[in-house]
Amino acid sequence: MTRRNWLTAGVFCAIAAVIVAAGAFFYSERPTSADSRAMILPVDPTPLVVATKDGNRSFSIEIADNDAEREAGLMYRQDMADDHGMLFVFEIQQQVSFWMQNTPMPLDLIFVGQDGKIRAVKHGEPQSQAIISPGVPVRFVLELKAGTAAKYGIGYGDLLRHPAIGTISGPGMPPPDNGDAPNGGG
Repeated sequence: MTRRNWLTAGVFCAIAAVIVAAGAFFYSERPTSADSRAMILPVDPTPLVVATKDGNRSFSIEIADNDAEREAGLMYRQDMADDHGMLFVFEIQQQVSFWMQNTPMPLDLIFVGQDGKIRAVKHGEPQSQAIISPGVPVRFVLELKAGTAAKYGIGYGDLLRHPAIGTISGPGMPPPDNGDAPNGGG
């Protein structure tokens, strides 16, 4: 009789261990905006470069390129390095709107067209439900710490360069490699 009680207790312990392990796995998955926790995406290995009239500015970026990542964005993020940002990538060029609800830090929102050129720079106020939109279709939005655009002279018409934006010819950039040139050249 005692042996059976030990076996039963062992089975219950094993089941409890599986439940705890499963809970830990799902709890550790990437949070969404509903989690009230900041989503941290991997930093892309290639820096994003903004070509301004005063020179190039380089930023490490996280890339939000699906609906869940774009929805969560920088919500709940308390702080971010001055040279860091998040690039939102949309499938097609379109009208977009952002708001800052659940975002405790002020941001610069840099709206970028399909060609990599800045179409508008807007400012986001923490915890605001005000709609932030460039008024023109864009394909990308770069969020940086508030004041970064002014500090580095980032503005309308400046060019963003990064593989997520595509290969765009410009000063200091090789021509695009579309695979048509012999030997894989551009």
